[in-house]
Amino acid sequence: MGKNIILTGDRPTGRLHLGHYVGSLKRRVELQNSGEYDEINILIADDQALTDNADDPGKIRDNIINVVLDYLSAGLDPEKTTICVQSALPALHALTFYYMNLVTTARLSRNPTVKAEIQMRGFADEGLPAGFFTYPVSQAADITAFNANVVPVGEDQLPMLEQTREIVEKFNRVYGDTLVLPKAMIPENETQRRLPGVDGKAKMSKSLGNCIYLSDTPKAVKKQVNGHMFTDPQHLRVEDPGHIEGNVVFTYLDAFCTKDHFAEYLPEYSDLDEMKEHYRRGGLGDGTCKKFLISVLEETLGPIRAERARWEADIDTVYDILKAGTEKAVETTNETLGRVRKAMRIDYFEDRSIVKEWEAILRKQKNQ
Repeated sequence: MGKNIILTGDRPTGRLHLGHYVGSLKRRVELQNSGEYDEINILIADDQALTDNADDPGKIRDNIINVVLDYLSAGLDPEKTTICVQSALPALHALTFYYMNLVTTARLSRNPTVKAEIQMRGFADEGLPAGFFTYPVSQAADITAFNANVVPVGEDQLPMLEQTREIVEKFNRVYGDTLVLPKAMIPENETQRRLPGVDGKAKMSKSLGNCIYLSDTPKAVKKQVNGHMFTDPQHLRVEDPGHIEGNVVFTYLDAFCTKDHFAEYLPEYSDLDEMKEHYRRGGLGDGTCKKFLISVLEETLGPIRAERARWEADIDTVYDILKAGTEKAVETTNETLGRVRKAMRIDYFEDRSIVKEWEAILRKQKNQ
């Protein structure tokens, strides 16, 4: 029976926020501590970040440390999880090139995730960088290089994983059974799949200023909740009936609060359902709801913030963790590249057996 291996990762374009935490980071820590997986690999995808930030590489370089600090402060353990840097793994570049020969430009252009990203980033007007266009092929190289059979993804990323599966199937069909076929691990519930920005937009975005970062101060969190969080625009007075649907305060409470939070901070309600019912019939103000949410968020962010401060005081160790993880990943990905080259019969200098093959070819040519 093969190993259970996970690959996941992030583009280092900024600090991680609550959307990352709910959508992937919290789940990664749970998977790491479950004991159900032989390997968990987390890739800091700086190469892929450069596909739409090539004119600002400093942004990527500077944010690698932010991403690693967010990982460690949220509970990722370098003794259990390999954290590594994409650009420092040369095998990924070679695999990407080989796989590009197995994919047509027509197929890449039909990828729904790529099409959505093209529109979001304005490439439809400015012209599409070739590196960004082949993003799905690069992801296929990442996944297969680590022999991952499980890839945690949101539903919006399923087309990317399907492209990887197509590449694996075609490679194995053409060159022989060499690569591991991965499967998706979808978030278990709706709140894990998509946490909106504080303004109600579908996605948290640094450019929109609608994020709550894992490293934000209590003051910054309070400002985002009280000053910018979308509620119910029709709930003008406390006594007015309110709507839960689309109300970001309650979306966040769905994601973070527990019964224990009510006992601690809002004992007049036994649970969130009771609080929602009061809001719907009227008599519960947005200010009370936001104050409760701030207390709930601080229970999550306080320990993360404290742990981050501890790591920030020891950047030498953070560097060593990242270096060691990357060196381990180099060995893993080079082994996969060697297997791929052998299957493609382009491992010319592994031994001298090719000399006899060439001699046989020349004899055959002379006898024709």
